[in-house]
Amino acid sequence: MPFIADRMSRIKPSATLAMTKIALEMKAAGRNVIDMSAGEPDFDTPENIREAAKRAIDGGKTRYTAVDGTPELKQAVIAKFKRENGLDYAPNQIIVSTGGKQVLFNALLATLNPGDEVVIPAPYWVSYPDIVLLAEGTPVAVPCSQNNGFKLRPEELEQAITPKTKWLILNSPSNPTGAAYSPAELRAVADVLLRHPHVWVLADDIYEHLVYDGFEFRTIAEIEPKLYSRTLTLNGVSKAYCMTGWRLGFAGGPVQLIKAMTTLQSQSTSNASSISQAASVEALNGPKDFIPKHNESFRQRRDLVVEMLNRAPGIHCPRPEGAFYVYPSCAGTIGKRTPKGKKIETDTDFVQYMLESEGLAMVQGVAFGLSPHFRISYATSTENLTEACTRLQRACAALA
Repeated sequence: MPFIADRMSRIKPSATLAMTKIALEMKAAGRNVIDMSAGEPDFDTPENIREAAKRAIDGGKTRYTAVDGTPELKQAVIAKFKRENGLDYAPNQIIVSTGGKQVLFNALLATLNPGDEVVIPAPYWVSYPDIVLLAEGTPVAVPCSQNNGFKLRPEELEQAITPKTKWLILNSPSNPTGAAYSPAELRAVADVLLRHPHVWVLADDIYEHLVYDGFEFRTIAEIEPKLYSRTLTLNGVSKAYCMTGWRLGFAGGPVQLIKAMTTLQSQSTSNASSISQAASVEALNGPKDFIPKHNESFRQRRDLVVEMLNRAPGIHCPRPEGAFYVYPSCAGTIGKRTPKGKKIETDTDFVQYMLESEGLAMVQGVAFGLSPHFRISYATSTENLTEACTRLQRACAALA
């Protein structure tokens, strides 16, 4: 269609959002669907945060704010980075945006020239390569196999870097695998980056607080202070604070980068919601006793899902360190046939079979850059997860 810009041909709709939409449509049509495609906590936003938003509304905080965030929220972000990550930032090194996705979009659109390369470990969050493509950059996916815990090894990073490389995107804990980099693993990555001073790091730490079994979260600029001047550390309130719908993300980074991102944001959305910003001040500064309680629920759900999936014929499910996803292999089902005679040739076929036969909404691994796998979000009730895994076991057993 000539009316549509050529740049739109470079990208595709989010596979995760597309599956969520299909699940909602099937439910509306009366199907018994269990949706495990959405990446959001099933817990309500904590009461103290909701009350802070109500006070902001009643107090008239309903007008435009500074493009890059209110002074109160920027100070709360600065305090968070210092308290939790050992990183020192000034107000002009902080940007507040409408979700972590906008932070990422701002950073890449503000820095990439045509042909610039961005190294993205795969499996990756579905939006990373598409945003790079929209910014006229070149995504360079580096497959990180299940045998290596779905993590980027230093020799793989070294091989992927070229003179055109501008960014490495490092997401830990990861969407879609839940894999998280230990301090030693981050140290090995940092050592490679020190040999390539033209490469910047975008550390996506949105799942920072969702870690289990005593895992010690660290961010890369904390591990290697020499990378501080070329690292954008991205975070937000959506996951740990159960605020996905509030659309509030933030980042700390070098002054010139933050300035460019703010200029871009000033010509797109301007400021994030004033009410969301007020609520986020309370989230960052207020009590956090709910986080370990939620994490214990997530850990129990993770263990349930891993155990039940590993009893399904043809499925192998590793135990992740963080986030609220598992990324099982369905390699053992490839080549088999469904009761209706259809051959399972790809992970897309497998996910489609589960949706049609059992009403299970999951996301195929090809969307995340590594097949044959699929992603399940266990951010739903134990009852739903038990029923879903029972259905999946039944459907796998029916393959021949």
